[in-house]
Amino acid sequence: MENPTGLKSTIGLPQAIALYIGAVLGSGILIVPGLAAEIAGPASLLAWGLMILLILPLALTMGLLSAKFPNAGGVSHFVTLAFGTRAGTLVGWFFLMSVLVGAPVAALTGAGYMTTAMGWSEGTRVLLAAGMLAVGLLTNLMGMRLAGRVQIFVVFAIVAVLVLAITGSVPNIESVNFTPFMPHGWVSVGQAAAILFWCFVGWEAVSHLSEEFIDPQRAAIKGVTVAAIIVGVLYFLTALATVGTHSYHAAGSDASLVLVINKLLGPWGAVVAGLTGVFICTATIIAYTGATSRLAYALARQGEAPRWLGVLSKQYGTPIGGIGFLALCFLAVLSLYASGMISLKTLIQFPNATFILTYLGGCLAGIRLLKGNTWGVGISWTSFLLTAVIFPFAGWAILFPLFIFAVFWVTRLVRAKKRCGCVTSGSTH
Repeated sequence: MENPTGLKSTIGLPQAIALYIGAVLGSGILIVPGLAAEIAGPASLLAWGLMILLILPLALTMGLLSAKFPNAGGVSHFVTLAFGTRAGTLVGWFFLMSVLVGAPVAALTGAGYMTTAMGWSEGTRVLLAAGMLAVGLLTNLMGMRLAGRVQIFVVFAIVAVLVLAITGSVPNIESVNFTPFMPHGWVSVGQAAAILFWCFVGWEAVSHLSEEFIDPQRAAIKGVTVAAIIVGVLYFLTALATVGTHSYHAAGSDASLVLVINKLLGPWGAVVAGLTGVFICTATIIAYTGATSRLAYALARQGEAPRWLGVLSKQYGTPIGGIGFLALCFLAVLSLYASGMISLKTLIQFPNATFILTYLGGCLAGIRLLKGNTWGVGISWTSFLLTAVIFPFAGWAILFPLFIFAVFWVTRLVRAKKRCGCVTSGSTH
């Protein structure tokens, strides 16, 4: 099935669920349970429970908007409908620039788990990261039907390993590891909750694929609901296993899940843990590459990006212009990292503020566009307020969206002057 816009409708409910899970269940599940436990001790479980309940409205806001206004522009399109082209385009560029850095970061993170497990070199890590990015680009080039199927396989593998790790950790869970329950006070629970927000970023990505849903109403709302439940349960049980086995203390907060797997599988544990990191981050890359290439196509279609970004593949009907642009940007970011000019720690911080601003724009759009739906407006307000609380924690990363805004503003001024010049020139003849 093909839309009048040119993109093919090939994403059913199973693929939508897998894409949602893959976008949200990222590398955070390997790191954050241990970090949160280190900050708040066993009381970090309260933070997990709270964030799972509070982030659900954010997922549903994106699902409701995708169901009502399916479009490759995703959040950018929602903001355009609510507040005009200028605001929507700016939010679109915020998201686009976030992923240009965020996808290579995800690839380097996943590759890092594998190379650490196997004792490989830093050069091998960069090559493996490049391979993971290539998988994301190629599967999206060949169409969302293939990307969705690959995503189902990848997500199934992730869930299987996590369930194995969780169930295998049960005999090692001891009640003594839950006392004292709140060693650092209530403030630490709030601090833990703040970092947990990043485990639930990703709902906005699949909104850019909504134009290719076979049944947007069913795939968006049911898909995001089922995915949110699965992700929430997996996160909480992983955190429970981390705290109950006290593995975050023995292995360090950034390797707690690896220790759980090692205890269960022995010598093979490191390999399984490494492969799990690769699978998890590849799933994220597939979802975000698909979302961003479609956004580039949508911006070009609206005349808000170079025309070549809107070129579709004649064979697959996919946005080959956007995918090619992403490939060049990914190569540039990996090259900067490989040269030692920028560290992974610095790269990780760049997309933070732009991702938050993308969510804030989507939530505000939901408040306006879902009028008449009391439930929809209520969850949009809840999502907006929760996301706004997180924004101050972005720190210096706020400079990145300010830079994007400056370039956006200058570009529009130049275009406006050119149009005025054309009009003046035309009137003299």
